[in-house]
Amino acid sequence: MILSLLSSGNSLFEILLTLLLMLPAMMLALSLHETAHGYVAWKCGDSTAYNLGRLTLNPLKHLDPFGFICLLIFGYGWANPVPINTRNFRNPKRGMALSALAGPVSNLLLGLLCAVIAGFAWGFFSYFYYSDLPQYWKLVLNLFAMAFSYSAQINFLYMAFNMIPVPPFDGSRVMLAFLPTNIYFKIMRYERQIMFGVLITLLLLSRLGFSPFGWIAGELTNLISYPIEKAVLKGLIA
Repeated sequence: MILSLLSSGNSLFEILLTLLLMLPAMMLALSLHETAHGYVAWKCGDSTAYNLGRLTLNPLKHLDPFGFICLLIFGYGWANPVPINTRNFRNPKRGMALSALAGPVSNLLLGLLCAVIAGFAWGFFSYFYYSDLPQYWKLVLNLFAMAFSYSAQINFLYMAFNMIPVPPFDGSRVMLAFLPTNIYFKIMRYERQIMFGVLITLLLLSRLGFSPFGWIAGELTNLISYPIEKAVLKGLIA
């Protein structure tokens, strides 16, 4: 992320402002994701995460230092995964699939909420931009809209990124429900190599100017927020 911001041509102030707006959204997205994993696992019969105090939105309970640094610098990273013991599930395959799916779904829902709020905020900002509203209120509206736009994009990105259907990403845990167990665990032996292979591929693509999950996140945010912005603006002008 920092690398892309530095190559954007923006001023140092704009880069620092963007980081300041993005950091809370990033920490919330990571914390919500891991909490959702642990909560659904708990409801499916595994209380491991609950017993370790991981069912919390406190980012300090979930951040992996190296993963967070990678997220800050490159735009792709990871949190400290909540521990899950599949032997405690009443139905191991179903419990693992549901708990894995809970993380991306939580990011999807938060992303949708933030995109809707961003749409309203941009609509009000566009309406008041040329008005005699005091400049500081325009600034507040602008920052508010930017913060929720970034939050929507970060959550959509994290949702799409984690649904990659190969180990160790959440999408592979969902696939466990459809694959024979022996085949799945054979693939799992290489999860570390697969993860670094995926990350290196994504980083190379981003350096070439294409970020597939960034594109998905941006398109989803615009798809939701832009029509709302236009509807709000039209309603205020009418």
